[in-house]
Amino acid sequence: MYTASDLKKGLKIMFEGQPWIITDFDFSKPGKGQAIYNCRLRNMLNGSGKTCSFRSNDRFEKPDLAQTPLVYSYEDNGTYVFNDADYNEIRVSKDVLGDKVYFLTDGLEVDALLYQESVIDIELPSFIERKVIKCDPGVRGNTAAGKVTKPGTVEGGYQLPVPLFINEGDIIRIDTRTGEYADRVKA
Repeated sequence: MYTASDLKKGLKIMFEGQPWIITDFDFSKPGKGQAIYNCRLRNMLNGSGKTCSFRSNDRFEKPDLAQTPLVYSYEDNGTYVFNDADYNEIRVSKDVLGDKVYFLTDGLEVDALLYQESVIDIELPSFIERKVIKCDPGVRGNTAAGKVTKPGTVEGGYQLPVPLFINEGDIIRIDTRTGEYADRVKA
């Protein structure tokens, strides 16, 4: 059981009968009266968000979440199939995975978050390496403005801005938490 004083960014709580994660948190103590805990919450089942204010005497249950390692196997008509340690197939829809589907490759190990025996989210490795399959040649121009990028597409179809020196065939490292270019991998 959590109290309002336990609230912080990233904490998972049961609220209105569903699991929610706190995405933003602010504490304020008015001159008189109880402290107010302002939170921005995201529903872990459907992705909806809301802003709520809580008082110091509010209490929250811990959601019944379990984390288990899975290995990505293949895609089957918009459903992504993973295997657990016992080689049981676990199917996850694209709605649950979102943009993470661009980073899945055969044999990729992920951590799955389960709620009532259903996968509600997966956690990818922090960085993945992908080959650039489409990229315009870099054009030197006004580079005084700072960080100059061009569009690039990597294996799996994911598009992201890359620096001018990246060419087709290069292997780059992508931060899966932000979806941004991290660095070029030496061949």
